[in-house]
Order: sequence, then structure tokens, then C-alpha cells
Amino acid sequence: MADSHFSADPFSAHPDQHPMANPGYGKRCVPGQQPRTNHDFLHLPPREAAVAGYIDRLPEGADMSAKTLATVLPYGQCALRTALQRLVHAGHLRRGREHLRGSDSPRWVTRTWFSRAARDDAWWAEFTRGGGDDSSPAPAPAPSPPPQGAAAVAQLASRSRALILLAALGRTAPALSLSARDCAELAPLAAAWFERGAAEQDVLRALTAGLPTPVHSPAALTRTRLISKLPPAPPPPPPVLRILECAKCGAPGRPEALPGGECGPCRGEPDPRLPVGALPSERVRAHAAEARAAAGRGPQGAPSRVTKRSASPSTSVGSEGADSLATLAQSPES
Repeated sequence: MADSHFSADPFSAHPDQHPMANPGYGKRCVPGQQPRTNHDFLHLPPREAAVAGYIDRLPEGADMSAKTLATVLPYGQCALRTALQRLVHAGHLRRGREHLRGSDSPRWVTRTWFSRAARDDAWWAEFTRGGGDDSSPAPAPAPSPPPQGAAAVAQLASRSRALILLAALGRTAPALSLSARDCAELAPLAAAWFERGAAEQDVLRALTAGLPTPVHSPAALTRTRLISKLPPAPPPPPPVLRILECAKCGAPGRPEALPGGECGPCRGEPDPRLPVGALPSERVRAHAAEARAAAGRGPQGAPSRVTKRSASPSTSVGSEGADSLATLAQSPES
């Protein structure tokens, strides 16, 4: 009976019919995911394991809010919020924002990153810096045999763009007419140009501009120019900027400040934004009220409706004394 709690499909809801978030938002799977198994979430309590199994099968961009999950799962919003927080503590889930660089304008979008494997805080910190590949990848497979038959045809088709260009090169420059064997041998060199972002016109210009007269060996000249004029590799794309948020209050912070996915105040630690020794605002207001009462004034600074007595140093405190008390109340020593 206990194994039924960890069923891979404990709900009648279908993940493919789950509501989607706004375009660009919602669930995102982290890189380095291993194949799905039936024991991925056995280390979690039954409810959290069932929720994690459902989230794992959701498509990219699915709405991950507790309100939406409550409409398809047999749990209430409070129970789902607790389950999601426990998935954060276990290392399967993180919430945050990601900086997108589009054609219009840069913007930040809210993400919910899910990992089938439990990740520690160090892994999530590396993930926010643009990394996140599995630190212990599976061993490299054994070298596959050379493709034959249909596989060889598919590999040849991947270089068809380069083959077509080389075969038609003689139409642009008759002195560079190539044989079928020459085209097959030079196709990988031409394909390298396309892999680096060059267009057909870029390759043709590099091969046909300033040809010598006469061309004694079209294949040798084409090979030399494809190698010597190969454009540089494009720069790598800039790393994606990510910021994690507290799973409880949503406050953004550095990964080092969010161990277990929660900020210090949500874990019961003092708020680091307050200066050392500073009194909370509630105590400051209480001390100020006591100072006003001692000065014979009401809460808003108006004279209180009390019987006036003769002023004396022992029975009355002037406005200067009230200010001194208020200043003293706000000092750390008070």
C-alpha cells in the first residue's frame, strides 16, 4: 500500500492539459536532466513525491502557481504551497527571475526551475551564473561504427548545402568547375563556413574574387581558399542572468543568502538590512509614546486633557526633556 503513494501517475489530471503560463514564463527544466525513472522521488514524503512526479511531466512553460495546481490536483492551495516549499528545501525547485535579451528590449521574466535530481545550494549557485550542467555526467559512450546505408545518406544530406554550392561553383566562375569527387572532398571545408554563420554569397565571394589567370587546379585553389579565408568562430552567447528568490516571501537575493531556498528573515535570522543595535520600529514608536505621555502631550502632540499641576523640576518634563527621552529611546543602549 505504501508504494501506491509513489505512483508515477497518482492523479487523473493529464499534464498535457495543464494550464500554461504567459509566454516566456512558467516551468523551466534545468540542464543535465537524467532519464526519468520510477524512483526519482522516493526520498520525499508521499504528498511531495506525488506533486513532484506530476510537475516532472509538465511541459515547458506550464503554470506552476499553487492556485493553478490546486485546480487540477486533489490538494488545496495551502497544502500545495507547503509541498512546493518542501521541494525547494529538497533541492528540486527554485523560483527566480531571468534576464531576457530580445529584439525589442531587455526584460526580466519570472521562472520556476525544476530539477528531477535533487541539487545542493552550490549547484543552484552555479546555475544562476549560467552553468548548471551535471557535475557528474554519465560516462561517454563507446565510439559508434561508421554510418552505413541510410545513416550514411542522412550524413551526406547534412552537407547538401555545401555540396550544392560547390557543384554550382562553375556557373559563377567557369575556371573553378569541380568534379563530383572534388565536391565530396571539399564539402566538409565549405560546411565549416556555414557552421560559423557565413552565407552562400560570403563563400562565393571568397572563392571567386581575384582569380589568377589561368587556374591550373580548380580543386587545389578552392581548398586553399576555403582553409585560408575561413572566418573566425562567432563569439559565445552572453551568459544568462538569473536571480533566485526566497520561496516564502519572494525577496530576491544572491544564492549564498538563500540556503535551502529561503532568506535569513524567513529562517528566523535577523534582517541584515537593519543596522546593528537598531531598535525595531514598534519599540521606537512605543518609546516615543511614553516620551509624549511624560511630557503631558497626546499621541499627536496635542496637550492631553489632564488636570494641570504646578510645574516643578520634580513633577514636570519640558519639551526639551521629551526630545531627550525620544533620542534616548532610539539609542541602542535603551
